[in-house]
Amino acid sequence: MVELKSPAEIERMRVTGEFVADVLAGVRDRAAVGVNLLELEAYVRERIRERGAVSCYWDYSPSFGRGPFRNTVCLAVNDAVLHGLPHDYLLRDGDLLTADLAVTIDGWSADSAISFVVGTAAPEDERLIRATEEALVAGIATALPGNKIGDISAAIAAVAHGYGYPINTEFGGHGIGRTMHEDLHIPNDGRAGRGFRLRPGLTVAIEPWFAAGTDKVFTDPDGWTIRSADGSRCAHSEHTIAVTEDGPRVLTLPV
Repeated sequence: MVELKSPAEIERMRVTGEFVADVLAGVRDRAAVGVNLLELEAYVRERIRERGAVSCYWDYSPSFGRGPFRNTVCLAVNDAVLHGLPHDYLLRDGDLLTADLAVTIDGWSADSAISFVVGTAAPEDERLIRATEEALVAGIATALPGNKIGDISAAIAAVAHGYGYPINTEFGGHGIGRTMHEDLHIPNDGRAGRGFRLRPGLTVAIEPWFAAGTDKVFTDPDGWTIRSADGSRCAHSEHTIAVTEDGPRVLTLPV
């Protein structure tokens, strides 16, 4: 069942979202050449503890993972893109890192992801990241009362097609609020004018992600980390947003 949130509830989600954005900014600041992914996990875990927040990933046990997930942030490197399991890995110059974080504070959740290059960035990686960021902006812009979920999907796909990137629709955006995953799946490709009608109070996470060379993925032996089937690099951008009478409101922006 889709639950519409009140303005007061959306404001509480914004408080969570600002924390998520701040922690992701801290991850980006700390992700230098030679830094271990486990150091970044430790940083996020401590920030969550200090804030009195609850990780949405800890004990996460969906059907597609080898649960339970026993970390507080997803960290995916290069050809990995989703559900990256933090492990003993030292970041190298030119690594493309995706950090995906979802937490709950006082009963309300927010979810966001960023991709960036550690050290020296190759132009093709910058282009891939830029495509996901532009697709995210395009998807958010269509999150208006009266539009449909398909309008968001089609806007994301138009950007991907413009860049020449294939699209996987197995994993995408989702409803969010009292928990990280609520009803509604928002694929990154679809037909405009189709699907659930957007209404004020609807809160969703929009998350375009692309692999440079394929729409096929596989899961690592760790049971969690999802990688491109052809080894091409991946990028992922995500915001939690609310549909309002005044237009889409992004809830995962830094203060």
